[in-house]
This record gives sequence, structure tokens and C-alpha cells, in this order.
Amino acid sequence: MVLLGLIVGLVVLVDLVNKLMTGQVSSSTLFVYVWRGVVNGLVIGLAGVGLSMTYSILNFANFAHGDYITSGAFAGWVATWVVAGFGIADIGSLLVLGAGGDVFSSQLGTSVLRAPLAIVVGLVVAGLGAIALSLLIDRLVYKPMRNQDGIALLIASIGVAFILRYMLVFVFGTSVRSVAETPPAVRGTIGGLEYGFGYHEITLAVCAIALMLGVHLLLQRTKLGKAMRAMSDNQDLARVTGIPTERVIRWTWIIGAGLAGVSGYLLILESGTIAYNRGWILLLLIFAAVILGGIGSIYGAIFGGLVIGLTDTVSQVWLPSEFTQAAAFALMILILLFKPNGLFSGRTTA
Repeated sequence: MVLLGLIVGLVVLVDLVNKLMTGQVSSSTLFVYVWRGVVNGLVIGLAGVGLSMTYSILNFANFAHGDYITSGAFAGWVATWVVAGFGIADIGSLLVLGAGGDVFSSQLGTSVLRAPLAIVVGLVVAGLGAIALSLLIDRLVYKPMRNQDGIALLIASIGVAFILRYMLVFVFGTSVRSVAETPPAVRGTIGGLEYGFGYHEITLAVCAIALMLGVHLLLQRTKLGKAMRAMSDNQDLARVTGIPTERVIRWTWIIGAGLAGVSGYLLILESGTIAYNRGWILLLLIFAAVILGGIGSIYGAIFGGLVIGLTDTVSQVWLPSEFTQAAAFALMILILLFKPNGLFSGRTTA
């Protein structure tokens, strides 16, 4: 099986080089695919960190995680519109993100260039909103079920996901709308290679990398991080040794949901449009990244997100865009045939 995987990888690499040499694919196009893959992978990896932490410490797959992403994104963009549109549009229209069609993102200038303060406020509110929501749901739903098995919690999380999604539909409707203005990209050439970086793509990449580094330092250098790793390894032993497990669980929700909300906001900032089911659609790719990296591994979630993101975009060299996600899942299956526990199996929480 390993030999088969190496042969497949070599064939793909040789074919890619051949396409570049014969001009079937330009180096600039490949650069765009790779850059888009990295950007998408950072969003998936950032959101996957929270999902992986929840699984490793609470021991259940939280299917509401995608709707934490969406809810945080909506909260953040409402804050952005209110700050950017203060004195420009009616507050009611701003609070529902222009659902009535009487105000648009182009009027408000919701971009990192025209409204940087509004973007920063929205980013903070997205994280805080998702944190508040996750703590409330934990108190009402998950905490009373703490001693039940993972299947019961998983089913409960699916119910929570549907409730959150249709609450968003009730307030904001089902239409996809533009909430972020797209500023011009930074363009140039290096050694004959044309490049283009969108300001929002750069913002996403910088924020995602900074947050991932922050999570690494928290887990490796702080007392809370050591307690999290201890609970991930053996929750009963951690409780016996005096680790305050409920406080660790609360911080797990805070960090995981905060990252989910921020990743949702950055995803919408980069794409420019928002919809009630955006996080739910992304959740499948997040699960793929977490499984590929190794369930419970933070580094695995990050690496898995990058692999899924790159495969999703670079596979456009061979496949129509409608089939690229299938290629990402096919790669996940191929890798799991060789490493059933994921690429970072055995590395839990850190």
C-alpha cells in the first residue's frame, strides 16, 4: 500500500511538471492555486483546532461547531456594520445586515482599508459572541449530560446545530448577501512570476498564524495548557491529582469557540458574502482535516487543514472546480489507509 501511494504521488508530480513545461498550466496560475489553498487551509485549520480540543478533552464530536462559526461570524459582522455605518444608515438596517435591501457594503466601505476600526471591532465581537454562546449552551445542554457517553452528546450537538441555524434564519433570512467590500489586490512580478495578494487574504493569514502560535504557547508554556494536556491524556487521573476539571472544560469552550468565531469572521471577510449555513458547509472539511491530522491533535488539525485546503485548490489543475472537494476527501482516505489514526496520531492536544 505504501508503494502504491508513492507511485500515485510520483505520477501526479511528474504530470504537474509536464503541464508546467508544456504550458498547459502557467506558473502564475499554479501560484494562485497554492496561495488560495494556503488561505483556505488556514481557515479550516484554525476552526479545526477548536473542534480537536473539544474532542480530546470532552470526548465527543461537536456537530454544533460549524454553527458556532456562523453565529460568531454574524455577530462580528453586525458589529462591523454598526461601527462602519453609524450615522450613514438606519440602525435597524445595520443590525440585520441590510436584509431589507436599503444599505450595502459598498456604501459602508467595510474593508481593512476603508474601515479598519470596524473590522477590528467585528473580529473581537465574533470571538466573544461565539464564546458567550458556547458557554451558555454548555451550561444548558452539555454540563447536565457530562457523565453520559459520547453518542448522547453527539446527538445533542446535532440538535443544538439545527436550533442555532434556524435562529439565524429567523433573524437574518436565508439569502446570501455581501457584507464586505473587496479592496484592490497587491500585484507585481518576481522573476517573471506574476503574483496577487488580496488585503483580506493577507489579514486572514496573519491573524490565523498569530492565533495558532498563541494556542501553541498557551498549551506548552502555561499552567492551564499543562492541565489541558493532562485531562486529554487521562481525565480521571487529572481529577485525582487536583486539577479543576470543570474550569479546564470551561476554558476549552472559551478557546475553541473563540477560534471558531474568529475563523468564521475571517472567512466572510475574505469571501465577502455571508449565509446562515456557511459554517455547516465548512464543517465537513473541518472534520476531514481533524481526522486526517489525528483526532485530538492540535498540530494535526492545523496540518490537516493545510493539506485539505491545498488539495481542494491545486486539484483544479486536473479536475473541474465542482469536483475538487472530492479530491480532498479522496486524499484523506488514501492517507488513512496508511496511517489509520491520522498523521499526528498519538499527539493529543499539543
